[in-house]
Amino acid sequence: MNPLRADLYSRITDRIVADLEKGVRPWLKPWNAAHTEGRITRPLRGNGKPYQGINVLMLWGEAVANGYGCPVWLTYRQAQELGAQVRKGEHGALVVFADRYRKTDRDENGIDVEREIPFLKGYTVFNCEQIDGLPARFYARPSPPLPSFVRIERAEHFTAATGADIRHGGNQAFYAVDADRVQLPPFESFAEPEAYYSTVLHELTHWTRHPSRLARDFGRKRWGDAGYAAEELVAELGAAFLCADLVITPEPRADHASYIATWLEVLKNDKRAIFTAAAHAQRAADFLQALQPPPATSAAGAQP
Repeated sequence: MNPLRADLYSRITDRIVADLEKGVRPWLKPWNAAHTEGRITRPLRGNGKPYQGINVLMLWGEAVANGYGCPVWLTYRQAQELGAQVRKGEHGALVVFADRYRKTDRDENGIDVEREIPFLKGYTVFNCEQIDGLPARFYARPSPPLPSFVRIERAEHFTAATGADIRHGGNQAFYAVDADRVQLPPFESFAEPEAYYSTVLHELTHWTRHPSRLARDFGRKRWGDAGYAAEELVAELGAAFLCADLVITPEPRADHASYIATWLEVLKNDKRAIFTAAAHAQRAADFLQALQPPPATSAAGAQP
């Protein structure tokens, strides 16, 4: 493996491992109350587009560690193009860009063979709270919070649009792949509405692993093994990504605390495991988002 790629994998994995060793799941504190982008959001580029996959975890971790309320991140050059300046002495955050390039080699028979070679490139971004002179919208403060309702309508619509078989009853939350069914305790048994919805999103992420959908399989053989823990990590990350998209504060599942030791073992043995989990979680979130109906077109915007 390219030494630069190996160093990036190690740096990112080591940071997440350090948080897990403290009992902290870094994907469970991405919310903020200091910016109009909302209480919770994915990290955003300067153009408003959200980061994806492993970069979400990395920038959430940076925001929590440094107390940033703004979710927007810019490169040094982007800040300058806006007439702004990163403050002297500020340290940026690492994000990565993964892609592939094509290379043509000649095999032992003298025939040209084209191959795809993956590469990973790291670059530095700064939170808007580290930058002076940006347009006012980057420093906007929140409007008064919206009232809290018992049922969260956007989450109800999102869940229903997936078409998943979701049933309520009992005192356990799980996805049964053989029956292709999500089972949840009654809504009223959850301490907070957001705890219910974050649990639904966790189980719906599991639901995407069915052979008829994303056919995700980590070689699970028994409860608690490495394959089982890998799937649980994907579901944790997928639920956190979806909670951010739906403006819901994710709630830690007490019954998942026992996975931390296994996650640590997996991550320490394979520096690319967190990248793989984040990529699978992103694919699961994208799959569920693709099941949602398109936004309604307003009558005023319709063409005659």
